[in-house]
Amino acid sequence: MERMTHWNHKIQKTTASIMTEFGKLSEEDLNWKPGPDRWSIAQVMDHVMTTNESYFPIFDQIKEDTYTTPLMGRIPFITSMMGKMILKYVNPGMKKKTKTFRPWEPAQSRISADITGRFQQHQQDLMVRINSLEKYLDRKYIISSPINRNIVYSLDDAIEIIVAHEERHLNQAREVLEARKLSE
Repeated sequence: MERMTHWNHKIQKTTASIMTEFGKLSEEDLNWKPGPDRWSIAQVMDHVMTTNESYFPIFDQIKEDTYTTPLMGRIPFITSMMGKMILKYVNPGMKKKTKTFRPWEPAQSRISADITGRFQQHQQDLMVRINSLEKYLDRKYIISSPINRNIVYSLDDAIEIIVAHEERHLNQAREVLEARKLSE
């Protein structure tokens, strides 16, 4: 399936970039922040993993046939509109900063240098979980955001959102690394 190949390729590319660009950084460099209200590279990775993992129970419920689509999910134009709107905000090219929901905020304490290895393992798990949904994609599942049952979009859009969100934050981590280099 082309979608699955596309998503796997994007996830693998993000993982390879993370490992190549940040995998050998010290714990100090991974935790360096360009400002008090900005995230470190480690916090960016932590946020991506936390956000992705919040979808896992929904994915499991779909496979167990126990997922219940929220009422808002039964209105097609709303699900389409919300999916497109969220994709716009997580687009890697979008420069406007957005505030994340509290449950998706990264750890505020120092994060150990093994974050890159944990991220790499997380990405493998993410691909397995997404690939296990292949037979459900044609069923046109509508899901809610793990954060708010009134934010609804298709399962396809959810996976697109995850992949785009990762790319957006890879760019953010690159910006932090560049700021770190300039600060030295």
